[in-house]
Amino acid sequence: MRLFSFTHLAAGFAGALMLVSSFANADEVTEVDLEAGKAKAAACVACHGAEGVSSSPQWPHLAGQVPGYIAIQLHEFKKGAEGDRNNAIMAGMAGPLSDQDIANIDAYYSSLPANKGFITPEQEEVALAGKKVFRSGFAEFEIPSCMGCHGPAGAGVAPKFPRIAGLPKEYIAAQLQAYKSGARSNDIMSTIAYPLTEQQIEELATYISGLN
Repeated sequence: MRLFSFTHLAAGFAGALMLVSSFANADEVTEVDLEAGKAKAAACVACHGAEGVSSSPQWPHLAGQVPGYIAIQLHEFKKGAEGDRNNAIMAGMAGPLSDQDIANIDAYYSSLPANKGFITPEQEEVALAGKKVFRSGFAEFEIPSCMGCHGPAGAGVAPKFPRIAGLPKEYIAAQLQAYKSGARSNDIMSTIAYPLTEQQIEELATYISGLN
C-alpha cells in the first residue's frame, strides 16, 4: 500500500503558502519588531528558556527556528480544538496574541542562534541506525527520507518544514508518537510516522537530537 505521494507534499506546500499569505496580508501586521517580540516572549521563558533553548526535554527549543513556522503554529494554537494544534496550555498562551504579536515573536525567535545538538558516546550506535532512516527513508513503506523536507542537517525549510536539529530527544520521540497515534495530525507527518516502530522512533529521535 502506498502511504506517501508527492500529492501529499504538494498539498503541504500549498497549505503553507496560503497560511503565510494570510499572515502577511493581515490588517494588524506591519513591520516586525524584534524588541517587541522579545518582550512578548517573556511569557514563554518558563518552558522554552530565556534564549529560546529549553532546559526541559519535554519542551522544544524555539531559537533559530525557520521564519514563519512559529507563527503558523501559534495561529493554530489560537484556534483551540478547531486548529491542528489542540493544546490547552498553548491555546491559553496564544489566545490573547494579536497577529502583530505573533509576527514579532516569530521574528524574534528565528533571529536567535539555534541550539547545538549532541549525543553521548553510548548513543552513537542508536544514532547511526536513525541516520539511515533520516537520510534514506523507509523503503518497505515508501516513506521518504526526513532530510527531503527538513534538510540534510535538519535545519528546516521555511516556513512549512521546521528546524528539528538539536531538539530534545524526548520531545522528538513524543511528537513522532503523537503523529503515529493520531493525537497530532498532519497529512505528511501522520503518514510517515504511522508505520515506524518504537525502535525506529527512538533511533530517529536520538540521531536528530545530535544534529547541528
